[in-house]
Amino acid sequence: MQSLKQVARRLKKETYAVYLASTDRRVPWYARILAGLTVAYAFSPIDLIPDFIPILGYLDDLIIVPLGIWLVLKMIPPQVLAECREKAAAEIEREKPINQAAAAIIIVIWIGLGILAAILIKQIFKR
Repeated sequence: MQSLKQVARRLKKETYAVYLASTDRRVPWYARILAGLTVAYAFSPIDLIPDFIPILGYLDDLIIVPLGIWLVLKMIPPQVLAECREKAAAEIEREKPINQAAAAIIIVIWIGLGILAAILIKQIFKR
């Protein structure tokens, strides 16, 4: 059980480091976009597969987030990644990182996707 807690702490630190890298101009644009999407999905309360569905609900969190982080880590330049990991570790030790702007962006994205889905469903039923 202790190793599971260590893995969770490491994943949290890596996720925050990926977030920091997504705001760094030295990271390629495609890596910043994937990093932003991965972090948004990791911290979003909405999943592709709802958690109440047995096994599959948690399986998407156990596969999508680590896979996204792994891919992003491969795209980030090593010196930038090292700096972001140091900043993430320092921030996590000090206090929980809070970014209200990121939370607002995630909420706006999900509201936009909800509106888009409603429009598409309306178009389908209109036919």
